[in-house]
Amino acid sequence: MNIITKLLCSAACLAATSVSAKDLEVTHWWTSGGEAAAVSTLAKAFNEKTDHNWIDGAIAGGGGTSIPAIISRIIGGEPMGATQLNHGRQAQELIEAGMMTDLTEIAEAQGWRDIVNPVSLLDSCTVDGRVYCVPVNIHSAQWLWVSHGAFEKAGLAIPKNWDEFVAGSAELEKNGIVPLAMGQQGWQQSIAFGALVLGVVGVDKFLEVTGDKNAEVAAGPEWTRAFQSVANARELARKSKVQDWNLATNMVITDTAGGQIMGDWAQGEFQVAGEVAGVDYSCLPGMGFNEILDTGGDAFYFPVIDDADTKAAQMELASLLISPEVQVEFNLAKGSLPVRGDIDMSSANACMQKGLNILAAGGIMPSNRQTFDADTDQQINDLMAEFWATDMSATDAQASYVSIIKRAN
Repeated sequence: MNIITKLLCSAACLAATSVSAKDLEVTHWWTSGGEAAAVSTLAKAFNEKTDHNWIDGAIAGGGGTSIPAIISRIIGGEPMGATQLNHGRQAQELIEAGMMTDLTEIAEAQGWRDIVNPVSLLDSCTVDGRVYCVPVNIHSAQWLWVSHGAFEKAGLAIPKNWDEFVAGSAELEKNGIVPLAMGQQGWQQSIAFGALVLGVVGVDKFLEVTGDKNAEVAAGPEWTRAFQSVANARELARKSKVQDWNLATNMVITDTAGGQIMGDWAQGEFQVAGEVAGVDYSCLPGMGFNEILDTGGDAFYFPVIDDADTKAAQMELASLLISPEVQVEFNLAKGSLPVRGDIDMSSANACMQKGLNILAAGGIMPSNRQTFDADTDQQINDLMAEFWATDMSATDAQASYVSIIKRAN
């Protein structure tokens, strides 16, 4: 029996065991224009292809606000039917406490290990050999988004990498354009930090620190140069006063900023605005330096609820989220890469094709959410929030970062 046949059979079997229709509350933090368009494809598929009803539980404020609220509800005995989290270690303690539903049976029945690419995404959903989440996409953080209109207004060629972008920053400012759009939240600034450091130190040195937790390397000269590059980028973003990431993206869309360092979910905002990749904006994976992307992204977890009908509805949603049709529709809208390696994404735009080509060539690495626990990840976010909002020196920021790495697990 091939994978597609097993998938359809398993979904049909699950539907047959569902005793009654259920309203299933699904929490997530997809509230920007592009994100809302993407999540609506999931709700539509669930409502149309099952007997159940998607109750949308959107939480504004991004993951930094939503994740603590989601975890608090589950611990407090008010679990939702399903929730978005990042595949990685965010739910590790909830899983160990027995609060998340074991999906191993459906994962094995549908052959998830054979279709999820890279399989490390499924490994990030696995604890002690059991699967607890369904990955739905691959998001990478190492992208520089460039406004063609802004650079054309300043009479500049469109940059091909971060160095060329920085070289044009003074001319952008002379023309009233903010060089670098940056939202004032630690997780956004951490993304910029990670992308810039990777470009300066290279993949091997980066993974020695983020993967192997080598504090000695983090204190070394390559990382000193990287922290100075981040300090230079901070100056380019001084006049960017927006709070949310999508507002920073809108500065690029409206040509009031030269560019933004942000994950590939920014593509959803460009699409909603009718922007065309390669015409209105450019996307530079790896900041134009490294043909490598991290494999972060989103997954859905299903809190344990002691009701057979609800569990049946949860399993139907899990099955649907990884189905070929939903994978194509959702990821085209979201700007992310699919977790399935066996579907046709030829209709993807030029930026997504870049990501797909890098993925196909094996140019991937784990994301911080996969290598750091939630506490370490938050410590780095807090450090970056302070660094970008103040005049903290690059030397002091590096010293604080080294201390975090020494304590990381």
